[in-house]
Amino acid sequence: MCKAEGSRQERSPISTEARNAFMQIAIDEARIGIHHNHGGPFGSVITKNGKIVGQGHNMVVKNNDSTCHGEIAAIRNAEQNLSTFDLSGCELYTTGEPCPMCLAACKWANIEKVYYGCTIEDNSIIGFRDKPLDDMFGGRSAFADYLVEMDREACLQLFEEYNHLNVTKY
Repeated sequence: MCKAEGSRQERSPISTEARNAFMQIAIDEARIGIHHNHGGPFGSVITKNGKIVGQGHNMVVKNNDSTCHGEIAAIRNAEQNLSTFDLSGCELYTTGEPCPMCLAACKWANIEKVYYGCTIEDNSIIGFRDKPLDDMFGGRSAFADYLVEMDREACLQLFEEYNHLNVTKY
């Protein structure tokens, strides 16, 4: 099961604050995961009508599940919390621009808007290979009104923090 473990912890004092409160919660969620060696620095929060209905972080390493990205964990959590597979009316905040798999999952779940911190290109800073996969599927031009960059600097600082940790990287 793609489920986050660990209790919520306080924000690291070295962090740059995100301007958006939901993005800050996504950063904090990602920080829980990286400090517990669950996976990469990807945390996600799903809101509906201004309230959090789901959240999760990357659990690829912990679960030995290459599909358990932060967005997928948050979608599963929101669907369970709302007792539905239809997340119409929801928005997703995530520390990194969704990979092709997560982008498709967001659309499949009917999430109305995705706000992300670091870009697909930024993901290469931490050794991820999203750009070539993204290019194979046609890039992002078709999603210009769906994907909105937000709080990139705060999320880049999270990526830098992750790079300095002695954890399993992939």
